[in-house]
Amino acid sequence: MIKILTIVRHGKSDWNYYDLPDYDRPLKTRAYKDAYRMAESLYKKSSPPDLFISSPANRALYTAVIYARAINKSFEKIQINENLYPGNPDSILKIIKAQDNACQHLAIFGHNPGFTELANYFLPEYLNNLPTSAYVWLKFDVGGWDDISAETLREHEFNYPKKNKQ
Repeated sequence: MIKILTIVRHGKSDWNYYDLPDYDRPLKTRAYKDAYRMAESLYKKSSPPDLFISSPANRALYTAVIYARAINKSFEKIQINENLYPGNPDSILKIIKAQDNACQHLAIFGHNPGFTELANYFLPEYLNNLPTSAYVWLKFDVGGWDDISAETLREHEFNYPKKNKQ
């Protein structure tokens, strides 16, 4: 059975709202364009995600909404999980491994450093940083989500906006 996990770091946040808590910081204008471009790239690469799980932070949730819109998936496919903010690799991995095996492609949206650390858990080569709006696409040959690991990884792609300039 094939399982696909896409780890998406939120788009670039707008620091002009210095009076807002980190949790509420919005996306920068550039982040919208980047997120649409990256979602389209993912859609060309793979089947669309069956489920989107996002951090509740504005910048992550808006990034998930953009992906769902660009891929023509229902917003009902977006779930919010408090444990993705700020998120550490162990808690994120628990969320992933607890998913229903009927889900073939899961996309998660959140933050560094947890997302870079999670990607490095699976990747054969070290990833120094998962930039804003970047994704890591991982394809596993497993019985279920609980079986995903570096050993069951069959294909992967690291993709980011500067790589996809149009």
